[in-house]
Amino acid sequence: MGLDVDIGWHSTAGPRKNNEDFAAAAAPRGEATRGVIAAVADGVSAGGRGREAAQTTVVGLLQDYYGTPETWETSAALDRLIGAQNGWLAAGNRHRSQEGGGAMTTLTALVLRGHSYTLAHVGDSRAWLLRDGACTQLTQDHVFDHPDQRSRLTRALGLEDAVRIDYEQGELRRGDVFVLTSDGVHGVLGRQHVAAYARAALQGAAQAASEALVRDAVDAGSRDDASALVIHVRELAAAQLEDALLRGRVLPAAPRLKPGDTLDGYVVESLLADTGLHRLYRARDTATGEPVALKALHESRASDPAERAMLAHEAWLGLRLAEQTGAATASGFVRVREPVEPSAFYVVFDWHDGRTLDQLIREKQPFTIAQISFAARAVARALGRLHRQGVVHRDIKPGNLHLGEDGVWRVLDLGVAISGRESAEQRELHAGTPSYMNPEQWEEREGGAPAIGPASDLYALGATLYQWLTGHLPYGEVEPYQLARFRRDPRAPSRLRPDVPVWLDHVLLKAVARDPRRRFETAEELVLALERGASRPLASAGGTPLLTRDPTAIWKVALAVSAVLNLLLVFWLLFLPR
Repeated sequence: MGLDVDIGWHSTAGPRKNNEDFAAAAAPRGEATRGVIAAVADGVSAGGRGREAAQTTVVGLLQDYYGTPETWETSAALDRLIGAQNGWLAAGNRHRSQEGGGAMTTLTALVLRGHSYTLAHVGDSRAWLLRDGACTQLTQDHVFDHPDQRSRLTRALGLEDAVRIDYEQGELRRGDVFVLTSDGVHGVLGRQHVAAYARAALQGAAQAASEALVRDAVDAGSRDDASALVIHVRELAAAQLEDALLRGRVLPAAPRLKPGDTLDGYVVESLLADTGLHRLYRARDTATGEPVALKALHESRASDPAERAMLAHEAWLGLRLAEQTGAATASGFVRVREPVEPSAFYVVFDWHDGRTLDQLIREKQPFTIAQISFAARAVARALGRLHRQGVVHRDIKPGNLHLGEDGVWRVLDLGVAISGRESAEQRELHAGTPSYMNPEQWEEREGGAPAIGPASDLYALGATLYQWLTGHLPYGEVEPYQLARFRRDPRAPSRLRPDVPVWLDHVLLKAVARDPRRRFETAEELVLALERGASRPLASAGGTPLLTRDPTAIWKVALAVSAVLNLLLVFWLLFLPR
């Protein structure tokens, strides 16, 4: 379900001749990822252009906001749009300075997106939040701190070439009521009045509440334009990446936990892993009794913004996959649970008893060719679902493939996955495990950032299956920049394990071919080859040409020929009669 809000707004000139306030909100269909935006502006009377400044600011902001790229963080989008409007107003005011007129305005803008809100504020209009019965003023007036000067603004759009904007971000909850008011309302009505009408909006009467606020302000003797905008949040939308990133920035790091400790309703049962980067705990939900896994940053990395962003990105990806593919156990991934009002920064996963492929290989658990082929198809299908969402895992290896006691294979650890929404720093921070990275990644790294895509996951899966079948990696253990490892073709798995059929030889050698053009292009193509098996086997790919395996081979041959010729020449000059 998308974000469901009840919005009402009302504005009047009151005792004045002209109304220089302007209020509006936008919640267009089909823009669920961008959320809802609302704004109130109070034009400053200067030559009668206050209404022009207020209306153009609000209308322009509401229209242009939905044209900004989805990858922009909300406050960044607001900052650019409001800054551009301020520049336009300030330039017009300089041009009209000789006429004695100007166009300035206050602005309080609110964006509700995903599970968070973002507030931008300039001037003396205000924003209020009613939550759990308490009414909180979210903004501070930008006015002179003197009883006789409170009507004079220290900040306004159009006042100066550059404007300082106050931003406030916070968690959005079901049942929240936001109220935006101009000073014609809150200048005569106190917090209690605002709170009372905000509570009325909870009964589905946001429009009536906004009208009543404005009417009471006029009746109470307001001498200014009066405007009120009320938003009641009835239902939240799906979580956005911004929500996870905001949570990662503002929440404190999770403390080091030991068995018996409780964190937000989760009782820790044991420490599963401590990598120096993350800690992974098995815990139990006290409300449901279900086992879960908790993942938190190690205290030595808890203050690193990039590491926090990566863990937040992992949590968002898990929630996004659950939303897109469903929470069924057959989806091939571990479902992420969104914690309710967390007190610290951590991620909660469903718990599945079982073991990773790495553990099974170390324990030398026997698997038939049919069982390995079944697992390969299950993992490849999961990767196909991942790739269709525009996500690349980047770290497929035996340690990240898990066989549950329910018989389902799942892909673990989206910690280094990329979705196109992460920063360049996050892409370079943890780039996978060298022995499972396709050769061209190392070649591209020498000349710049690698072009990572679905092909890197398919190669890693091929290398994992090769290791599972034979006990060896196709090119051996690879360290960074060790390109010599890739200058020979892998041996056919059947030469290392005689019960491997020829058709599976061809599938695996195609998956880990040195030349990327010889490999599978999509996960679906790999699944099809595994399903067909011996009924429609792939043709043998043949050996990789020498120049593909080693582009410097021609120079090496030329150098060797040149050396031989020079030795013959020296021999002729020294020992043969002239």
